[in-house]
Amino acid sequence: MLLSFCFSGHLASAQVILPQPSPKAVIKQTIGLTDVIIRYHAPSVRGRKVFGSLVPYGQIWRAGANEATLITFQDDLFFNHERVPAGTYSFFIIPENEKSWNIVLNKDTTLWGLEGYNELNDVAYFTITPKEHTFTETMQFSFSNIGTNNAQLNLAWENTSISVPIETEVEKKALANINAALAKAAPDDWYVWAQCAEYMLPHKEQHQKALEWINKSIAIKDNFYNNWVKARLYAQNKEFEVAASLTAKAMQLGNAEPDSYKTYAKEIEGAYNAWKKRKL
Repeated sequence: MLLSFCFSGHLASAQVILPQPSPKAVIKQTIGLTDVIIRYHAPSVRGRKVFGSLVPYGQIWRAGANEATLITFQDDLFFNHERVPAGTYSFFIIPENEKSWNIVLNKDTTLWGLEGYNELNDVAYFTITPKEHTFTETMQFSFSNIGTNNAQLNLAWENTSISVPIETEVEKKALANINAALAKAAPDDWYVWAQCAEYMLPHKEQHQKALEWINKSIAIKDNFYNNWVKARLYAQNKEFEVAASLTAKAMQLGNAEPDSYKTYAKEIEGAYNAWKKRKL
């Protein structure tokens, strides 16, 4: 009896680390200025019928194996145009049928699979359309079509895939970063003012602010780069005569910095030739 007790106790405490049939996986993508991280366990098909069988239709699924799949992002995001506050959430899927799936984000991140799931903790619930996909043995999350403030979050397994559009409020965070950088800029740091002005080039509503910043940069150190930024600001405003004059100045100042200038030379000289013909 004593031998049996000791043997049983040994079994209870022994833990052997072995390969898992559904190994852990992590994928991270920066979208705009926001990192999005997916942590999941990746199951494989292994000859089974997955959707409609292993993963039944009409039932909630953990979007993986073992613990619930988790998604983390440090800024508010829009999933399928639905706003979701920053945080970490369990990521669930309800495959209703072959043509309609529901995505669920739930604020309870302590779940093992579906055990303890409570829909009262859902923070987002939206419907997407699955698509046929080339056969994928092991379930995989991925990101695609990555832009300055958007991307597609994809999941593929067996012969099916889904894509969820994600959007970030990149401009809001970028402006906060700009204001913070300018507030602590060193007195001789001409580049940070030029960098912030250049970022504003696509934002015509910030034209005057960008001019103030580039003039500050030039006042600190007059060089080809900040004059080139200022030239583009004027060209954007269709003031081509001023733009051509500033570009000519940038070309002249570039002679003092040949190694740096050569990277921009073709673009600057091409713009000068175009703008001098469009003087108003």
